[in-house]
Amino acid sequence: MPAVPQDVVRVVAEDSRLAAHLTAEELAAATQHLVAAALRLPEGEWRVDHPLGSTPGDLGFLVVDGSLCRDVRVGRHVCAELLGPGDVLRPWDGNDGLEGPIRHDAAWRVLQPARLAVLDVHFAAAAGRFPPFVAELMSRTLRRSRDLAVLLAIGSMPRLDARLLAALWHLADRWGRVGHDGTLLPLRLTHETLAGVVGAQRPSVTTALRALERRGAVRREAGGGWLLLGDPPGDAERALAEPAHALR
Repeated sequence: MPAVPQDVVRVVAEDSRLAAHLTAEELAAATQHLVAAALRLPEGEWRVDHPLGSTPGDLGFLVVDGSLCRDVRVGRHVCAELLGPGDVLRPWDGNDGLEGPIRHDAAWRVLQPARLAVLDVHFAAAAGRFPPFVAELMSRTLRRSRDLAVLLAIGSMPRLDARLLAALWHLADRWGRVGHDGTLLPLRLTHETLAGVVGAQRPSVTTALRALERRGAVRREAGGGWLLLGDPPGDAERALAEPAHALR
């Protein structure tokens, strides 16, 4: 589906953590000057045809709201990376998988309608006045690699139900909201998408999720999100080896 450009984003107002280390004077200036074009993406496949990346100095897209999935395919196998508010994307980087020794390709899906800030070369020039802001952007890109490393370790767990429980809590650490009934992970994650996250087949994921629901560890919400019940398990494999009440 085509992307729909609309309006602008006052980046610091939308993502105050980017300005956490600015002085009061710098914060006022950054709020005024760090303005980016907004790009709205409807739910569905995203064929990245935006000119961002064609100019040296373009920084990337900053996810303001919504959620996306990057599916990487190697042969018949697919791995899914989930992205949401605060993540920085550079879709034009690393698309040479068809020329490497292990052929792979990537595709983007918008799971929930998203709004991206277009951090082009002009934005980069303005942001250069605020080194702590730029440093936080760099930290965001490194965080993606660290999150993927955690999910890679989770994917090595033999028990699929433990992989799912650990992955859901890991994602909730980024985007979850604690409420009276539990921790809500508002991402619309289908069984197929979760299969890509934990390295499994969709039917097996469906079976494992049903077991977790019967155990009282998770619950699917009407809006498509997931409610994680009880406290974080810490060691998901050990928690699932104990009686069900140990998760509460």
